[in-house]
Amino acid sequence: MNRKYSPEMRERALRVFAEARPEHPNMMSAVRHVAGLLGMSPETLRLWRRRYEVDAGTKPGVSTDAAQRIKQLEKEVSELRKANEILKAASVFFAKELDRP
Repeated sequence: MNRKYSPEMRERALRVFAEARPEHPNMMSAVRHVAGLLGMSPETLRLWRRRYEVDAGTKPGVSTDAAQRIKQLEKEVSELRKANEILKAASVFFAKELDRP
């Protein structure tokens, strides 16, 4: 089941995880414990923790802000390529019109 969680829920889950982590022998046991308490998938909590670490700069990876900027730039590039194709087609059309006697 795919659920959307609020940003507040994400912050709360990460805070509870940070508090519970020292009591567990490894990270995954802490993730499973906290996820069970909050009624969510352990994988969801694990991914949130990973994203938090990347955004904080403690783990390598593309931050959320950078990923959003890349997505925005890719969309802009796509739109500009379409505009270029339209302009090329228009220039060919008008060049043919000018060549006619």
